[in-house]
Amino acid sequence: ILSKVLGVDFFNKVCGHLKLLEKEYFGLEFRHRSGHYVWLELLKPLVKQIKHTNDLFFRFMVKFFPPDPGQLKRGLTRYLFALQIKQDLSTGSLTCHDNSAALLVSHILQSELGDYDEDMDNQHLEMKHYVPNQEYLDHKIIKFHKKHRGVSPAESDIHLLEVARKLEMYGIRPHPANDGEGMRINLAVTHSGVLVFQVCASWMWSLGGNVSLGLVNV
Repeated sequence: ILSKVLGVDFFNKVCGHLKLLEKEYFGLEFRHRSGHYVWLELLKPLVKQIKHTNDLFFRFMVKFFPPDPGQLKRGLTRYLFALQIKQDLSTGSLTCHDNSAALLVSHILQSELGDYDEDMDNQHLEMKHYVPNQEYLDHKIIKFHKKHRGVSPAESDIHLLEVARKLEMYGIRPHPANDGEGMRINLAVTHSGVLVFQVCASWMWSLGGNVSLGLVNV
């Protein structure tokens, strides 16, 4: 029976547990035997994707970022997107300038703490780190947070996503691969197409339309 269980069956089970309806934006990642994280393929049986079950765990993550998060219809979906942005900020995978980072964190504070309170803000920023080198941004974060008085947590999530979508690295999550000649590259699927990053280079190019990945071994 287990040999017939598809990735989509497992994925739908997770979404059902979360009571998530807009599931087309999300996916499950797991650590491949190569050491890299890969997406669970929905149309393949689980047994053909997962060879080793020792220390196996899945990460439920945003897979597709719409160019305009305003098209997300449900509060739960926006909340999960906000959690993803928060995680990407803390790990440094979503890079941005100091002002943008401070503004993003200020919306997170408004969502988590409510209106600005000097003692609470200072204590919270001392205990929790939302972005790398946050200690250099505390004064900017507080300055922005003071301006959000009266904004609800749900509205804060919307503002957070609105700021995030304008960032250059919004929705870009590179995955390591090799091209047909053995060159190391990174691939990222975005709303505008497939981005190909050459490893250790400072440039990238985007492939639009129908893209064949037949020469790429992930």
